Amino acid sequence: MADPRPIGVFDSSVGGLTVARAILDQLPNESILYVGDGARFPYGPRPVEEIRGFAMEIAGWLVERDVKMLVIACNSVEVSAIGDIAAAHAVPVLGVVNPGARAAIAATRNGVVGVIGTLATIATGAYQRALGGSVSLHEAACPVFVEHVERGDTTSDGLREAARRYLAPLKEAGIDTLILGCTHYPLLAGLLQMEMGPDVVLVSSAEETAKDVYAALSRTGALREDPAPPAHTFLTTGEEAPFQGLAERFLGHEVAVRAVKVESRA
Repeated sequence: MADPRPIGVFDSSVGGLTVARAILDQLPNESILYVGDGARFPYGPRPVEEIRGFAMEIAGWLVERDVKMLVIACNSVEVSAIGDIAAAHAVPVLGVVNPGARAAIAATRNGVVGVIGTLATIATGAYQRALGGSVSLHEAACPVFVEHVERGDTTSDGLREAARRYLAPLKEAGIDTLILGCTHYPLLAGLLQMEMGPDVVLVSSAEETAKDVYAALSRTGALREDPAPPAHTFLTTGEEAPFQGLAERFLGHEVAVRAVKVESRA
């Protein structure tokens, strides 16, 4: 039976909107309920157990609002909590790590792959597990990238210097494919491509994740079939104005954003 309920998507802030945009592009008839946890951003430097607590809280809040699927559009959340979230709720739960790894395996020509991400994402070794022994993987934590994106900075000299420093070991390793292991990073694609050179393929997990959403909903007959336009809701636990400005950059059009308090069910 067709399912008119929204897809729940959440992230530490606005980065997951790259995934939401890919879902909207591939599934334009679906409704999305998005939560960005701006009040507790950034997640990347936090301990895994703390990230897990935040993630469980938001996932539970979304399920209480009757979403038909949870999309964890944040690498730091996925590596900290996806198993616990899936075990706690009776809706499909999808993340971004496996889709990104799958795309990198398909893209690499020399079998030498790099991944950049937050401290939490890199520390867990999630991409190494997802890729297995199929490639030679080189990883780099890039903690300041998210802060620059959240400020709307994708071009400053300070950001470029940080990128050169972070990426130098990956260039020396001879990678031909770079996984953008944080959903904020696609906004830095121009800078990253310039620093890595034109022969390195940049892999964003957003489009691959949207394909997984489509496949999961199709398999279960849960695609929305209502002829009325879908309704999208974008929420932040932080301040509305800065979130809205960034959201419109990520999505490419005007959006209405509301602030919300995600109450713990404990």
